[in-house]
Amino acid sequence: MILAGLQKLTLVDYPEKLACTVFLAGCNFRCPWCYNPELVLPEKIKDNSQITKKDFFNFLKYRINLLDGVVICGGEPTLNKDLPIFCKKIKKMGYLIKLDTNGSNPEIISNLIDEKLIDYIAMDIKAPKEKYKEATGAKIDIKQIQKSIDILKKGGVNYEFRTTMIPKLLGKEDVIEIARWIGPAKKYCLQNFQKERDTVNPKFKGINPCLKEYLLDIQKIISPFFEICEVR
Repeated sequence: MILAGLQKLTLVDYPEKLACTVFLAGCNFRCPWCYNPELVLPEKIKDNSQITKKDFFNFLKYRINLLDGVVICGGEPTLNKDLPIFCKKIKKMGYLIKLDTNGSNPEIISNLIDEKLIDYIAMDIKAPKEKYKEATGAKIDIKQIQKSIDILKKGGVNYEFRTTMIPKLLGKEDVIEIARWIGPAKKYCLQNFQKERDTVNPKFKGINPCLKEYLLDIQKIISPFFEICEVR
C-alpha cells in the first residue's frame, strides 16, 4: 500500500463531517480525463511524494476528537489487499471511514461492509454501460460494476453514486441512461469537470466544464430516480 498524500482537512469530501483524506496510489482504470495521474500512472507514482503509515497514524492520533472521519480514496483503494487491516486500525481510533471506489472489486466492498469497517461509500459511475471502456480507458467487466451497485443498494452502508460530467465524452442522454441503470437509488451526484488540473490524457486538460445551467437541467430530468440528486 502506497500512501501518496494526505489532505489534513476537508469540509466537502465526507458529507456533514470534518475529515481528512488519505490518497492511495494505484488504479486499474485509465480514465483519460482523470485529474489524478500521479495516483494512477506508474511512472508518476514513482516520482510522487509519499507518507509513511507511521506518520499517517501519528497524525490521526493527534486529531482524535478534532476530526470525525477519514476519507480513503485513490487511485483505487480496493486494489490493496491490506485495506481491511488499514481500516481496522483507523476504526479502532474512533474515526468514521468513507471509501471512494470505482466499484470494480465488489467482493472487497462487500467484506468491508459486512465487517463494519466503513461507514460511507461513494462509488463512481463512469458512463452508461456501452461507454464504459471509452470512459475508463480499460477493459472492464461490467458485471463486477453491477455487483457493486447492487451491494450498495441493499442498504448495508450509507452511500452515494456519482458521475463526473466530461464534455465531449458524456452528454445529457448518457446521464439519463445512467439514471435508468442505477435507479432507483438513495443518492446520486453529478459532478462538473475541473478544467485546471493535469489529466491522464493531456488532451483533456483545459477542456471547458459544462455550464451549471446545463447540469441543473439534467438534474431536473433524473431527480425522480433518486431520493437525493445533487449537482456539485
